[in-house]
Amino acid sequence: MKNSLPWEEILRTLHAATILNDGWLGGDVSRVYGSDLMSDILSFSKPNSLLLTGLINPQTIRTAEMVDIAAICFVHGKRPHDDTLDLARENQLPLFCTRFSMFEACGRLFAVGLGDGEDFPRPPGS
Repeated sequence: MKNSLPWEEILRTLHAATILNDGWLGGDVSRVYGSDLMSDILSFSKPNSLLLTGLINPQTIRTAEMVDIAAICFVHGKRPHDDTLDLARENQLPLFCTRFSMFEACGRLFAVGLGDGEDFPRPPGS
């Protein structure tokens, strides 16, 4: 696994379109976390991660803000409604979308060396 990747490479890998970003992105990304369960995001995500999710409601923005998510990329080409956009803008949280499924988006990022930042032991022989 690589330690981190520049935002440009991540967005290119996901074929991501920018929904909202007024120059708020900085540095590289070292982790990605994908989930539609807000309780899992609160429990397991790490600060400065890219969040992949299919949830486009304001609660996603509130949850991301609580755990210091660096940016959100919505999967399946979903785009948030105005109230979600307003909250993201207020919190200076960049938003992107990709046409890929959660599975495909996570797989593509893993293939270019980005993981969740955890060092899980590999099974013998792998």
